[in-house]
Amino acid sequence: MKIHIVARKLKLTKPIKDFIEAKVEKLYEYINNIVWIQVIVSVEKKIHTAEIVVHVGHQTMKAAAASDDLYSVVDKVMDKIETQVKKYKDKQIDYRKNDVYSYKELHQVLSPEIRFSVIKDVSLKPMNKEEAVVEMEKLGYNFWLFVEKSTKQTQVVFKRLDSTYGILQPVKK
Repeated sequence: MKIHIVARKLKLTKPIKDFIEAKVEKLYEYINNIVWIQVIVSVEKKIHTAEIVVHVGHQTMKAAAASDDLYSVVDKVMDKIETQVKKYKDKQIDYRKNDVYSYKELHQVLSPEIRFSVIKDVSLKPMNKEEAVVEMEKLGYNFWLFVEKSTKQTQVVFKRLDSTYGILQPVKK
């Protein structure tokens, strides 16, 4: 964090500079992604004014105050900027809370509900591929589960979009 202090029409002494820096560093208690802070203190006709500009991320906050004492004006302007910084922090916390999902919620949102409307018992008869296709077409299905006569292996025959047929065979890996 870069703190830039500007004094107009008054001399910036070490005690004043240390006081301002100590006050400004308290802002780190609220947020830690402060990019830079500029503090402008000035005096004109015995009226001290202070202005502070805090740049945090993509947000810039400003506050100003006036008083007859330099230290009290710095306290006033810090109270104002602390209010803005607290509000900014609360908004960030609320924004992040809305983005946090539990695994169960995320799973429910991303995966559709799986429901089975029909459970059908099928007797597996030994047949060849061509007989399985005939049986599938006769019943009007898109796929058919069968046991291959020669290999005694369970297979699935299915109809493809280009009116050809495919076979799914289990393979051990």
